[in-house]
Amino acid sequence: MDYINIETTSAEPYASSMIETFRAIGYNLETAIADIIDNSISAFAKNIFFNSEWRGGKSFITILDDGCGMNNEELIQAMRPGAKHPLNDRSDNDLGRFGLGLKTASFSQCRKLIVLSKKKGYSPIYWIWDLDYVNKTGKWELVRYPIPDEFVNLLNNKESGTVVVWDKLDRIVSPDTLTSNEIAKERFLAQMDKVKQHLAMTFHRFIGEKIVKIYCWGHEINPWNPFLLDEPATQAFPEEHIGQAVMKGYVLPHKSHISKEIHKYAEGINGWSNQQGFYVYRGKRLMLAGDWLGLFRKEEHYKLVRIQIDLPNSLDSDWQIDIKKSTARPPFEYRDQIKSYAKTVRNRGVEVFRHRGKILTKKNQQEFQPFWLEKKQGKKLSFVINRNHLMITELKHLAKLEPDKAIEYLLRFIEETVPAKSIFIRESEDVGTFEPFESSNIEIVKIMISQIYKAQKESGKNSEQIKILLANMEPFNFFPELIESIEDYD
Repeated sequence: MDYINIETTSAEPYASSMIETFRAIGYNLETAIADIIDNSISAFAKNIFFNSEWRGGKSFITILDDGCGMNNEELIQAMRPGAKHPLNDRSDNDLGRFGLGLKTASFSQCRKLIVLSKKKGYSPIYWIWDLDYVNKTGKWELVRYPIPDEFVNLLNNKESGTVVVWDKLDRIVSPDTLTSNEIAKERFLAQMDKVKQHLAMTFHRFIGEKIVKIYCWGHEINPWNPFLLDEPATQAFPEEHIGQAVMKGYVLPHKSHISKEIHKYAEGINGWSNQQGFYVYRGKRLMLAGDWLGLFRKEEHYKLVRIQIDLPNSLDSDWQIDIKKSTARPPFEYRDQIKSYAKTVRNRGVEVFRHRGKILTKKNQQEFQPFWLEKKQGKKLSFVINRNHLMITELKHLAKLEPDKAIEYLLRFIEETVPAKSIFIRESEDVGTFEPFESSNIEIVKIMISQIYKAQKESGKNSEQIKILLANMEPFNFFPELIESIEDYD
């Protein structure tokens, strides 16, 4: 279409309302901090320092790096919303996409964003986004007015680098909060500790591969790797390519095969059950942790399963990466492949969960004797005692000499080994119905009803009383038609 000779009118968004919209994109504190650190890594920083200072309603946060820094023109461009087009080609180490991360992440947590930067060979420079100024004037304008020396001095010993300061933290602490408010202080510090854990997880590959060091309050962060690669009992699956992406599954060890410390470490921020699922990385940066991407539900018996997916940043559009870099959706044409691979890993994971980490091999499979066997006939699923188990053989011998003791031992073993985990798994998977006795075994029920009927009759009860007794006795309550015809057994 030729746009030269058409009528136009300005529809420029109001600065104050648009910035308030930016604030509502949906960041939490830890994802917002991670977005700032993305910029530091893209700027080739080797050391990144996260700090928070508790001063009540005047508390602030700083993120300092020793990256390449910016001159005045570059800083202004970096602070411009939409500084980069999301469809432009990017270098492999560029963790950004929309050119909004610095602004939207910061606005989501504070009303004043100060960015100071120093490029090698240039003097330090800073600009400010003051949302109160924007709200008052309605102008898309950066401002510069005197700021505390403690911010300015952060770059004194750096050849180059950048400092991001979040001031007026209205989304984190109320502006009128007193420094002496211990409850608010504890809540503030708890949020900061959660940030530390999130950074250890999100950037664990950068930290683990010595690409960058990240410090919280002067202390270096250790990486949190979700896959327990150093544990001998961790089971790794072969890589599989899904287009340009790469997928690799892991089944973590059962808790009986690792120390309490490692088990506690591996549960991560959200606990074992919530950490199961896919871990989607973009340029080594973890975007999505512990999510089944809409392909499966989270269930207790799959809590040992974690699957790594690596994406190059060229697949942002295909995988529908959002502004916060916390959502990903696999392309439709790869969903079946991803689901099939995940099922294989999940099946192994559930076996480790059920058998306390024991994976049967062809060599020892005949030696292992389960006490309970899973039996499926049509839509009916049941768990039966293994009649060939050596203990059953021994109990039969014992029953000839001491029947009461043999029965008691058998009952105790049944009580102690009921396959509750397996039943729970099968129930949740909806693979069949659990109902007592198949039609071919009804004769056993009749025999037991007859035995009870005769004994109760001898004790003086009439037929109606015995029917009521049996109707309230498991498992005979499942067979009302047999109870109703009880007179036939007389």
